Amino acid sequence: MPTLALTNFNIVVSVLGGWISLFGLVSYLLKENFYLSEALISLVAGLTFSPHATNFVRPLEYAGSEENLNAVTLYFTRLVLGVQLVLAGVQLPSRYLRIEWKPLALLLGPIMTAMWLMTSLLVWGLVPNLPFLHALAVGACVTPTDPVLSNVIVKGKFADHNVPKELQKIIIAESGANDGLGYPFLFLALYLVKYIGDNGASESGGAGLAIGLWFGETWGYTILLSVVYGAVVGWVAKELLHFCEERKFVDRESFLVFAFSLALFITGTCGMIGSDDILACFIAGNVFTWDDWFRLETLDDSLQPTIDMLLNVAIFMWYGAVCPWRSFAVNSIIPIYRLIPLGILILLLRRLPFILALYKKIPQIHGLRQATFMGFFGPIGCSAIFYLYVTLEFVDTLNPGQGSEPRADVANLKEDISVIVWFMVICSVVVHGLSIPLGKFGFYLPRTISMTLSSPEDLGPFQLGRRVATRSRSRDGTAVNTPTDSRSVSLRPVYRIGGTVITEQMGPVRPPTIHSLNAHKPVGTQDDIEASPRLPASELESGAKASSPTLPSRTIRFPDDTSRIVKESRGSEKDATTED
Repeated sequence: MPTLALTNFNIVVSVLGGWISLFGLVSYLLKENFYLSEALISLVAGLTFSPHATNFVRPLEYAGSEENLNAVTLYFTRLVLGVQLVLAGVQLPSRYLRIEWKPLALLLGPIMTAMWLMTSLLVWGLVPNLPFLHALAVGACVTPTDPVLSNVIVKGKFADHNVPKELQKIIIAESGANDGLGYPFLFLALYLVKYIGDNGASESGGAGLAIGLWFGETWGYTILLSVVYGAVVGWVAKELLHFCEERKFVDRESFLVFAFSLALFITGTCGMIGSDDILACFIAGNVFTWDDWFRLETLDDSLQPTIDMLLNVAIFMWYGAVCPWRSFAVNSIIPIYRLIPLGILILLLRRLPFILALYKKIPQIHGLRQATFMGFFGPIGCSAIFYLYVTLEFVDTLNPGQGSEPRADVANLKEDISVIVWFMVICSVVVHGLSIPLGKFGFYLPRTISMTLSSPEDLGPFQLGRRVATRSRSRDGTAVNTPTDSRSVSLRPVYRIGGTVITEQMGPVRPPTIHSLNAHKPVGTQDDIEASPRLPASELESGAKASSPTLPSRTIRFPDDTSRIVKESRGSEKDATTED
């Protein structure tokens, strides 16, 4: 007799697949019309399915223990950051890091240091009984800006219409580089906690040894080695791909997925040698497209945005499920009436004042308005969670005599940093995810109310804004368009997605061409094309070819494209013969 198999795997796969499918049905509406980020929507979905709500997804039960759950979250975050940062490096133009090194040095040097110190001071001032060294560790976790959440302001319709391209590029470069550069800030605080946190009672060496380890291990082994390793791997990968593509060894599918396999390889190998895999992935991605070849060849491809979307949705659903939501209200560290002001102050003062003070030295920022925009949108996300769990692993090693209990001076550090960092991530996802839609709403609402209340009696009778053409069928079976008024036709561009035609309502009006099929007929359906007997099939095919957007940057033809090239050449020869 059939029985239900309500296993954890079946439940998780059903929830994840169902949610991604439902989100995909309205993804364009939510992201391009309402400007909602997929991170915010997925975070809410993760909370809804978590043990805090419907209890469909139970991460702690799957992991078996708190330590295993922390390890799973850390590795998942490393995977997402590795892929995202390789893609961020690939998105930048040729030699971007070398050309724009001055503004990047300003953002990654003085400004990032000031962000760390300001955040640490706010945490130290508002969290009761928190040592300053612990506040430095907390501040280091939330200092880097997140490349995943930064996609809200560098991709999509809002970015295309409101954010200049040069500003988008510098935001991508900064968010990619400073993720890996969070290590020096974090480990300076952690080494000081280890060697002078309990006045040297447990560890000998003092501040001198801590600074020596910071320069040697953190800067030398972790940072510099990751930069060199990422550059070498990226360059070797680029040359190998060039070599194999020129000899037609690579098919298109493998070519497109090469950046993702490169991200996985660097994440794994850097993890094995204990270096900074996050920074290495970003450097490798930029060196990999140093000559702009790979970036231009994949510019018209949708595989990268697709995998990017899947990873973003999955990771923030996981964050919504594993986040310690109850600890925000009930904890022994900071009351909620202090935690909320702390989140607000960090979002306002962590980055904005320093960008406003130094924006004139950054050529990509033009004016106070753009400086305010870039200063406010410095989101806290996956990188903060990554450094949080790196800190938790480090604190577990601070146990005298290799016992199970940590030192007395760091007994509360794990709870301190978990509550504050998780709360800041949630604040950033919510605030930065809702800022654009609320800003748009606040901009249009007064105008709408004003237009509604001002002189309603002047409004004329209701009329349609474009000419309406009704279709009637004559006795001989041919379709005829019958206009209902004398107003001019509003021609709107059409875009083909699969087999459907979707009209772009906000796009510019295109002038009618010979391929419009009828000067008095709205552009649109397949019925309209089939109903017009005036143009031969050859002109219809040439019109369809002329209307399809092509990118001149793609020059590669893969071995599996041979048959398609032959068909296209034969079709063009046939069209030329027909016209003659």
